Amino acid sequence: MSHAALRIIHDEHAALAAMLRSIPLLLAQHRRNGTLPDFGTLRAMLFYMDEFPEQRHHRKESELLFPMLRARTDAAGAVLDRLDQDHARGERAIRDLEHALLAFEMMGESRREAFEVAVQQYVDFYFEHMTLEEKQVLPLAERLLTSEDWSQLDAAFAANRDPLTGHEPEDDYRALFSRIVNALPAPLGLGPAG
Repeated sequence: MSHAALRIIHDEHAALAAMLRSIPLLLAQHRRNGTLPDFGTLRAMLFYMDEFPEQRHHRKESELLFPMLRARTDAAGAVLDRLDQDHARGERAIRDLEHALLAFEMMGESRREAFEVAVQQYVDFYFEHMTLEEKQVLPLAERLLTSEDWSQLDAAFAANRDPLTGHEPEDDYRALFSRIVNALPAPLGLGPAG
């Protein structure tokens, strides 16, 4: 894996996986303790999901990586169509999840289970999506894309600068990422172990 874009995509997938694992862990911990979760932290986590993976990461895949692959082969058309549909579905799904969180916060225990189920469905969907990219699309890209393609992809993905992959947060995002990292179960974040 000699291309910066591939390393960044893998790093962003790893950060996203950590976030996806953390939300159900936090919810399970609060359910065991008979407490309500910190809704502000959950909102911050979902906002991160929308701001970074949905708006930055996926857009670059759908607008750059996938069209480049389509230009090099017809063999991946069905997989790329599915992934593009997943990206569109992911944007709707995060809005639905944010709404389910709001319902849980406003309506209390009567909406806890619905939110927890929605979170698990989202997590399962996302892991399946990332696995498809990692196992099928990225290896194909390594084989088929040109050095010019990689130069363009490297520059585009380098601009993402996701703080959960080790980059310094932009000033506007500093408080958001501090809140998220401090809430994540150890060893993912600085928060207490669940």
